[in-house]
Amino acid sequence: MRILVLGAGGTGGYFGGRLAQAGLDVTFLVRPARAAQLAADGLVIRSPLGDARFPVRHATAEQLPALAAARPFELVLLSCKAYDLDDSIEAIAPAMGEGTAVLPILNGLRHYAALDARFGAGRVLGGLCFISATRNARGEVLHLGKPASVTFGERAGEPYSARCRAIDAAFAAAKVDHLLAERIQQELWTKFAFLAALAVGTCLMRAAVGDVVAADGGRDFMERLYRECLAVAAADGWPVPEEAQRRALETLTQPGSPLTASMLRDLEAGQRIEGAHIVGDLLRRARAAGLPSPLLALAWCHLQAYELRRRRDG
Repeated sequence: MRILVLGAGGTGGYFGGRLAQAGLDVTFLVRPARAAQLAADGLVIRSPLGDARFPVRHATAEQLPALAAARPFELVLLSCKAYDLDDSIEAIAPAMGEGTAVLPILNGLRHYAALDARFGAGRVLGGLCFISATRNARGEVLHLGKPASVTFGERAGEPYSARCRAIDAAFAAAKVDHLLAERIQQELWTKFAFLAALAVGTCLMRAAVGDVVAADGGRDFMERLYRECLAVAAADGWPVPEEAQRRALETLTQPGSPLTASMLRDLEAGQRIEGAHIVGDLLRRARAAGLPSPLLALAWCHLQAYELRRRRDG
């Protein structure tokens, strides 16, 4: 399987790097400065699951059309930030041949409409990941904590298609924790409901889960917030299974937990956030279903105000 990975940052660098480390045919699509860095130092991964440094194939946007024409890619792994989605779609377009599938591992669900419109729904798989990773100033991929998994599957038709079996085999060869899901839409909604609650709770309160639930009324706030998110999933036809709800609620209300959403880390650093893609989209779905969602509405107002101030103050 010939794989193109968009970018070599935290998430793409980690999962793409593990695939490349295992000897799979992986090329990273990167900007010229990152290409020079990879050429000089190789890809460097720092992880509790094992550090690594090794050379990787890489290409810039100028080089991609010729590479794809000479040897078509079978899979594009897409792990950009949601606010970079439009540019990312155009960047990978030259690699999307007739037999190429794209596997997005972004948060939320909003990106599927844009990907389907550009490439056709039949070429867009469903996917998600669990990882906390970033890239430092030296270009090293930093995996923060042990969880690092990918879940993927067909959004329609035969769940165990030939292409999904090939991806399954690739992740297995790379020893990446992964799941080929029979009902990927269920997995997507289960994560979406949890992630939205975590993002809203920690961003509104500017605090980790443990600090929120230690406050008077904090646990009740997190529980009510998660119930709002669960209601949207159910209204969309994908109610979150009870066991998954139990595990999520346990995480969202765990005393002393240092857990925060990556959105809070971006917000506190004064960076762009995925507010529209996560919170705004979930609220839009809630309103379309006629669901009262006061906490989601409050959070969406808050995140919009943050973005407006960030852009104004530059």
